[in-house]
Amino acid sequence: MSTPTRTAVAPLATEDAELLVATAAAAAEAAGATVSVTVLDAGGHLLAFRRDDRAVLISGETSTRKAYTALQLNAPTADLVEAVRPDGPFHTLPTALDRPLLFIAGGLPVHRDGRLIGAIGVGGGAPDQDHGFAVAARDALV
Repeated sequence: MSTPTRTAVAPLATEDAELLVATAAAAAEAAGATVSVTVLDAGGHLLAFRRDDRAVLISGETSTRKAYTALQLNAPTADLVEAVRPDGPFHTLPTALDRPLLFIAGGLPVHRDGRLIGAIGVGGGAPDQDHGFAVAARDALV
């Protein structure tokens, strides 16, 4: 019986995180939005953060919580909004765990070669805008 070969997947590097932040910030600026952007590595550790000096202060917290939620559940936060409604399967999750989860669009897991390597969260714009800025950033990471 042969053992399957595993190939190493490069972790999310500082350079990757800086590209994600810069791309999301540029997309937000082009749309006239002022946002905060958070990038976490696969372990949930902060790799990069930027808050536009005109963004509402709470956007820093929301961007970080969105990234954390996307990372922990390996899903875009936009896809989880329905799951925490009163009749949803995760309706007690936000209060059952002592974790900084936030089920508002704007958080995305980041994958490389099919493996979870981190997450990005954007906060400060409308939820659909934040999601779009995060998607633009993720898509720029090749």
